[in-house]
Amino acid sequence: MSLLWLTAMIPQARPAPCSHTSSSSETCKSGAATAPQLALLISCFALISIGGGGVFCSLPFGADQLNNKKERVLESFISWYIASQAISVVFSLTGIVYIQDRFGWKLGFGVPAALMLLSTVLFFLLSHRYVKHKPHKSLLTSFAQVIVVAFKNRNLPLPPTHDGILYHHHKDSTLVAPTHKLRFLNKACMIKENSSSNGAWSVCTIEQVEELKAIIKVIPLWSSGFMLSISSSQSSFVLLQAKTMNRHITSRFQIPAGSFAVFIMISVFIAAGVYDRVIIPLASKLRGKPVRISAKNRMGIGLFFCFLDMVVSALVENMRRRKAIREGFIDNPEAVLDMSAMWLIPHNVLNGMAEAFNAIGQSEFYYSEFPRSMSSIAAALYSLGSAIGNLIASLIFSIVDNITSKGGKESWVSDNINKAHYDKYYWVLAIMGALNLVYYLVCNWAYGATIEDAGNNRVHQEEEK
Repeated sequence: MSLLWLTAMIPQARPAPCSHTSSSSETCKSGAATAPQLALLISCFALISIGGGGVFCSLPFGADQLNNKKERVLESFISWYIASQAISVVFSLTGIVYIQDRFGWKLGFGVPAALMLLSTVLFFLLSHRYVKHKPHKSLLTSFAQVIVVAFKNRNLPLPPTHDGILYHHHKDSTLVAPTHKLRFLNKACMIKENSSSNGAWSVCTIEQVEELKAIIKVIPLWSSGFMLSISSSQSSFVLLQAKTMNRHITSRFQIPAGSFAVFIMISVFIAAGVYDRVIIPLASKLRGKPVRISAKNRMGIGLFFCFLDMVVSALVENMRRRKAIREGFIDNPEAVLDMSAMWLIPHNVLNGMAEAFNAIGQSEFYYSEFPRSMSSIAAALYSLGSAIGNLIASLIFSIVDNITSKGGKESWVSDNINKAHYDKYYWVLAIMGALNLVYYLVCNWAYGATIEDAGNNRVHQEEEK
């Protein structure tokens, strides 16, 4: 952030502005960025990305501070963690954007840099009060060891799983035998007869095997969350829609087209807060006992809202496009229609609710299912899924553009939003969302019971007794 701020403060760190007094293309060529200037800008983005990767670990680090992670404390913590992120984004889309627009980039980049410096100072000032677990060895190396050793022992028969003596485990470990699922990996931790080698690449522990199994088991359910990122990545099209619609709230004030994303974050905050402080307490009071929606079910609820979001987006865009054609603006995508931009708010609300339920559900699911040594991976999975979803969204956009523009036809995703068929594009995403929902249900069934389900069953049995 400091380097990015310097690109605004130092004139030599950015290209010279193009002259608007001349129509000559040579004038703007003189304002092209040099190689050092581009290198500085890309370095800023690279450092921000690396820093962002570290900040994502704040979720498991924060959960480590909790005294009891088996009760609703973890669920409540994750809900308010997501809600606080939403409030931060709302501040960015309103306060920071206002500063950048009103006072320029020097102050606009300086404020985030100062805030980041303040948060860093506060983190280290309070560092001595945090619960800090000792780091484990590299999990990637551990996974590689399990795969290599299991492959080496592929021709050996498996010993009885109930006989813990035949499986290698830590001295104080509660695990004395691996689970039955993905049994081919169990060969990595079995103790071979007449073997004196106990190296990490000769025999693994039960814990290593179970950690790899945990990752493999969640991959199908994790991949079902890609659709949420595909849906969320359509925000640039909402910007095009908003520019062609009446955004006035009063005769003198209108919502900036780029600020409609604020409604998504407000929806995330409200959905997370209302769920934690209203819905669950009210349901528990009505039933007379604690009520919880499992993390897996919340993931599914989020995907259902994601599907509804695409359906609503398709219907609203169809209305907007037909009105543009009726008013004779099919060749004028810059014209403002006599249609309120408030029609875009249902899309934003559904998008926010989808993100709130699915993001909180995924985060809690990974963190509760994985061993403590995998807490950082648990936190990174959601972000990794979001990145993959965005890449898939770009691929889908390119495929739709190529297919629908064949034969000289107007592409469904043309720059001219009135000539294009973004409504049909949204219907394609809605169909994909419906199929993804079915895929999620199959993955949910195949995964079986979770640690959370087992805990709830014990509670129900104790209550019945």
